[in-house]
Amino acid sequence: MGPWLGLGWALGLLLLLFLLLWNKNRSKNLPPGPFSWPVLGGLPSLKEASLLQSFLKLREQYGDVFSLRLGPQLVTVLCGYKMVKAALVDQAEEFAGRPQVPILEKTNKDHGIFASSGETWKQLRRFTLTTLRNFGMGKRSIEARIQEEIGFLMEEFQKMQGSPFDPNFALRRSVSNVICSVVFGERFQYDDRDFQVLLDLIQENFRLIDITWVQLYNLFPGVMNFLPGPHKRVIENYEEQKRYVSRIIQKHKDTLKPDCPRDYIDAFLIQMQQDHGNPSSAFHQENLVASALDLFFAGTESISNTLRYSLLILLKYPHVAERIQGEIDQVVGQNRAMSMEDRLRMPYTDAVLHELQRFIDFNPLGIPRSVTQDIKFAGYIIPKGSLVFPMLHSVLYDPTQFKAPETFDPGHFLDDSGTFKKPPAFLPFSAGRRSCPGESLARMELFLYLTTILQNFTLMSPINSEDLDITPEHSGFGKAPQYYQLCLTPR
Repeated sequence: MGPWLGLGWALGLLLLLFLLLWNKNRSKNLPPGPFSWPVLGGLPSLKEASLLQSFLKLREQYGDVFSLRLGPQLVTVLCGYKMVKAALVDQAEEFAGRPQVPILEKTNKDHGIFASSGETWKQLRRFTLTTLRNFGMGKRSIEARIQEEIGFLMEEFQKMQGSPFDPNFALRRSVSNVICSVVFGERFQYDDRDFQVLLDLIQENFRLIDITWVQLYNLFPGVMNFLPGPHKRVIENYEEQKRYVSRIIQKHKDTLKPDCPRDYIDAFLIQMQQDHGNPSSAFHQENLVASALDLFFAGTESISNTLRYSLLILLKYPHVAERIQGEIDQVVGQNRAMSMEDRLRMPYTDAVLHELQRFIDFNPLGIPRSVTQDIKFAGYIIPKGSLVFPMLHSVLYDPTQFKAPETFDPGHFLDDSGTFKKPPAFLPFSAGRRSCPGESLARMELFLYLTTILQNFTLMSPINSEDLDITPEHSGFGKAPQYYQLCLTPR
C-alpha cells in the first residue's frame, strides 16, 4: 500500500497545483469572486434558481464588485447605484463595448444596434437617434400616432363588454403598431396572421433566452452546436424573423423615393445608396435587417410587458388605480384625449408610473457590456473584453436610494408635499453610451396607454385582489408577469 499511497499524495499535489495555476488570474488584481474550476469556471457557485438570484447571493459574500468565470468567459458584476453609475456614466466610453455572446453571434452575427461594437455601433446608433427624432420620436407627431393607436385598442377593449380576458394579445398588437409606424411605415390589423407569427416568434425567443439550454450554448458553443435542443429553436426563430423583415425591406426598395423617406427602413436604404462603395460604412443589408428587428423587439416586448405587468399591479392595489382616476378626472375629465402636457399636472400619476417601472424591474441584469480596454475600476483591474453585468435590479432596489425597495410604493417618487421627485437611481433604461435609444418613446407610451385605459375603464379582477400573484413568471434577462385575466368596466 505504501507506493500507492505515495502516488495518491503526488497526484493530489499535482491537482492542487493545477487548480492554483488555473486560478492565477486572482493575482492580477481582479475583483474578488468564487473559485474557478477547470472548464466550468465559477458555475458550481451559481446555486440559486436564476442567474439574478445567484448574483445577489454572491454579492452578499464578495461585495458590490465581483468577478467569476462562466465557462471560459471572465464576467464582472456591478451592484448598487454607486458602482453602476461609476461605470456607465463616469467611465461611459470604457464600458460601451458589447461582449461576444455565442447565441448572438449565431443569430444576428454581431449586426444591428444591439450586438455591434466599435465604429459600426457608433455609426448605427448615431444614425438611429437622428432618424427616430426625424420621424417624431419625443415630438407631438408621434404622440398623435400613439393616441390614434390607443383609439383602436379602446375599441377592442369595448368589445370585451366587461368579461374576463387576457390582455396580452391586444396590448402587444397595439404597442407593436406604434414602433411599426416608425420602422416599417405602416400598422397591421389585429387579425393579420403573418404579423402575429412574427410577434409569436419574438415572444418565444424572449422566453427561451433564459433557459438552461441557451445558457449552455453561450458557455460551450462548440459542443452545443452538435446537440439538438431548444437552443436550436432560438436560431430558427431568428432566421424566420429576418426573412419576414427582408420581405418588407424588398417592398421598400421597389417603391423607394430618395427625396421622400417614409420611415426608418427608407432612411437606411438612402444611406446605403449614399455610402455605396465605402468599405468602412456600416450601412448594408445585414445591419438594416438586424437594426429593424432590434428596434421592433425593444419597442414591442419591453413596453407591452411593462403595460401588462402594470395592469396586474393596479389590480392588486385598486386604491392606487382609483387615486389615478381621481387625478385624471380633476385634470383632464372624460371629454378629451390624454396628452403628454397633462403629465406635468398629475404628480401622483407620474409617481405611480415611475414606481411601476422601478418595481417591475423589466431588465434586472442589465444589458451586458464589455470593457473596450484594460481599466482600473474601484481599485481592481478589469481586463479588456471582459463581460460586464451592470445589475439594474440592484440599482432600482438599492436601499440607499429607496426607503422600502421591496414594497410597491409610489411615495418613492413623491416628496413630503406630494410633489413629484425622481431619485437619480431611477435607471430602468440603463445609462451611459448604451442606454436605450427609445426611452422618450417608451415614457410617452406608458403614460398615454395607462392613463387612457384608466380614463375609460375601471379595472376589475375575476379573483380577489389579495389572491393575485405579482411575482414574475420568469426573472432572468427579462421579466414578464404571470398569466392573469382582466375585466374592464366602462366608466
